[in-house]
Amino acid sequence: MPGVGALERLRRICRPLPGAIETTTFGHPTFQAGKKRTFVVLDDHEQPGTMCLVFKLGLDQQAGLVDDVRFFPSKFGAKHGWTAMKVDARTDWRLAENLIVESFRRVALKQMIAALDAGPPKRTYSRGASAGRGDRSKSIEKSR
Repeated sequence: MPGVGALERLRRICRPLPGAIETTTFGHPTFQAGKKRTFVVLDDHEQPGTMCLVFKLGLDQQAGLVDDVRFFPSKFGAKHGWTAMKVDARTDWRLAENLIVESFRRVALKQMIAALDAGPPKRTYSRGASAGRGDRSKSIEKSR
C-alpha cells in the first residue's frame, strides 16, 4: 500500500491528540476529533500518483501556503480552508505536525482543546500485591 510510512508517521502525530480517532472515509485513512469531525486525511486522489495530507486551515493560512509547490487547495472543500500537502521523501514532518494540530484545533470540541493545552496526560501504573504482604498496591504517576 503506498504511503504506509506516511500513515505510520501520521498515526504518531494524531494518536496523542485528545479524543482523536482513526477511521476510513472513502477508502482513505482519516483522523477525526471525536465523531464526524475530520481534521486530516491521507489521500492519493488529490493529485494522481501523489500522496497528500489534507487538513483544514483558515483561508488566510491556505493562501499563504499555496504559493509553495508542496501545497495546493484541496479539490474538496478548498473554499472552507481544506488544503493539501504533498507527501514524499522530503516531507517536513514538523511542519506537517504543526498544520495537523492547527487543523485539529479548528474542528475539536472545547474540552479536547483544553486537554491538548493542558499537556500530555499522566499515566497511572499500578503494582500488584506482593505474596505474603497483603494488598499494598501503589499508584505511580509517570509522564508520557
